[in-house]
Amino acid sequence: MNSVQIRSAERALSAGTWLIVGGAMLFSILTVTPLMAAHTAEQWRWTAPILPLVVDAAVVIVVRLDSVLARLGGHGGRWPVVLRWMTGSMTLALNVADSALKSDLVGVAVHAVAPLLLIVTAETGLAYRRAINTAQAAHEARQKAEQREREEAATARREAAERREREAREQAAAEAREQREHEARLLREQAAREEAARREERERTEARERAERELRERREREREQQQAERERLEREASHRRAAERREREERERREQAEQQERAERGRAALLAAGPPKKKLLEPQALETVKAAFAAGLPVRAAAELTGWSVGWISSRYQELRDDMAPRTLEGVNQ
Repeated sequence: MNSVQIRSAERALSAGTWLIVGGAMLFSILTVTPLMAAHTAEQWRWTAPILPLVVDAAVVIVVRLDSVLARLGGHGGRWPVVLRWMTGSMTLALNVADSALKSDLVGVAVHAVAPLLLIVTAETGLAYRRAINTAQAAHEARQKAEQREREEAATARREAAERREREAREQAAAEAREQREHEARLLREQAAREEAARREERERTEARERAERELRERREREREQQQAERERLEREASHRRAAERREREERERREQAEQQERAERGRAALLAAGPPKKKLLEPQALETVKAAFAAGLPVRAAAELTGWSVGWISSRYQELRDDMAPRTLEGVNQ
């Protein structure tokens, strides 16, 4: 029997025991309550179910604690036995009392079934639980012994495997050591040959690098000379361009000064002409207005010099001011 079967048997025993206990309690309450009501004062008949409840509660306590103690493998002593038999006897006596007082032997036998079944079930359940605990303890001890044997066998196999693995490692280590020594000897010989080859190669490389370095230095000197010559030529060209730019700027300044002087003379001539005898033609009037505007003359003076109306002169002044505004902004931005 395994642990699953043991637990199944315990569940079946517990279910059956509590089913019998519940049925016996219900039967006892229904049987004893009329008896207690018949032997209780009228005003206290409502207390008739208390006694069977108390007795049956004692039965429940006994059954429950016995099951716990049996599961734990303990023993409560003589008092639990006394309580168990006392409650069983009381339940039996209360259930058959009414039939016994009426000299009804059949009623006594019928009403004795549930109490007797309860008493015997309690004792039998206790014996069963103790037997199950004993069997379970033996089963667990047997399982522990088997587990210990399996662990010992596994330990022995593991130690044997470790011993074989250790021997294999030692043999492999010895072979690897011999192989390393052989390879080290070959590497030393190879290193000596490679060192000689590297030394020869290094000497050839140094000679080649020395020749290349001398060639690079010679080429570098030539490049420096060429660079110095280019820089000298560029400086001379830069000086020439600067001199030409200065000459051009000087010439442009002289030309602007001459143009400005001619314009000033023209404006002075227009302004010195005085008021005309008749209204000037529009092109002449525009030239005179421009000269007056440049000289800062008021609108009325310009009108006298051209013979045109003040309104027309004011419009021309406004046009000239509007034309000057973009140029002024352009000069500020520059």
